[in-house]
Amino acid sequence: MTTNGVHYSDYLQLDKILNAQQTESDKKGIEAHDEMLFIIIHQAYELWFKQVIYEIDSIGTIMSKPVNDNSPAMQMVVHRLERINTILKLLVQQIEVLGTMTPMDFLDFRDLLRPASGFQSWQFKITEAKLGLKYEQRHGQEYYISQLREEHRNMIKEVENSPSLLELLNNWLERMPFFDDAENWKNFKTKFPVKNDVPIFWSEYMQRYSQSLSENEKTNLQGFCETFFTENKERSLSAKASRSALFIMLYRAYPMLYLPYRILDSLLEVDELLSTWRFRHVNMVHRMIGTRTGTGGSTGKDYLKGALDKHYIFKDIAGLTSFLMERNNLPNLSPELVKKLGY
Repeated sequence: MTTNGVHYSDYLQLDKILNAQQTESDKKGIEAHDEMLFIIIHQAYELWFKQVIYEIDSIGTIMSKPVNDNSPAMQMVVHRLERINTILKLLVQQIEVLGTMTPMDFLDFRDLLRPASGFQSWQFKITEAKLGLKYEQRHGQEYYISQLREEHRNMIKEVENSPSLLELLNNWLERMPFFDDAENWKNFKTKFPVKNDVPIFWSEYMQRYSQSLSENEKTNLQGFCETFFTENKERSLSAKASRSALFIMLYRAYPMLYLPYRILDSLLEVDELLSTWRFRHVNMVHRMIGTRTGTGGSTGKDYLKGALDKHYIFKDIAGLTSFLMERNNLPNLSPELVKKLGY
């Protein structure tokens, strides 16, 4: 008894994909060779956005539940974050292919695209929202709303009202157990007197950190207290989550903290790659259309530059590096805690 196998062309639905490039220039009988490249590049972007969203959703499913920090589930989170970053690197590189189109090549068909614009990529906006970019943090909010179809606007709003990866990260960091167990600190050796109302480790670390600052860095100490002991609605990480994240960065060499550190580092790379993509996009748009407005009516290069400067999603994690200290001056952890951080 035999069954028909899956055919490559049918599996990939190549009839649909390869016939999905309908150029506006052909419809108008205009010669515009590079419009085919323009369409394929942007279709490829949207396919990769779909994959990135798929990976973010899978990470969110894992992190929405209590999870052992040394489990295969956490390894999967790291693996999928690294996959996202590999895809983002590819998206940056795709700009080089688009850059083979000259400004005159683009002008052959640019006016035929109005009012379509890459700004209407609802998948990219959903990607940003799922990562943690809120509406109130967006550059050009009124324009951002006006250019989207109602169904896409509603989809993005629904995502913005759901827990983002950044919010799940905050919850996960707040669950760090090591500071709540007094047994971990009964044999912790201090160099300085313990400050009142400050946990013993952070009292010691703060004083050592203060001594490491130069005279023109002394204002960092106020920032230390504001970041780690004061709640601020403007920040995406709570004070407790910030303390956990800094602790992970400081003691990442311990096996139990290795995967958590890779998660934080991978998220910083997401921000770096997104900003690199925006920067390359700004330069490409400036080269293509100069100071002219975008096909969708935006201010073109100026709008993209504003988004580049404002749309950093994991900036509160990046800001923690201001409070790092040299390894040879770090407090030595208690034997009890060292044992828990090992295998």
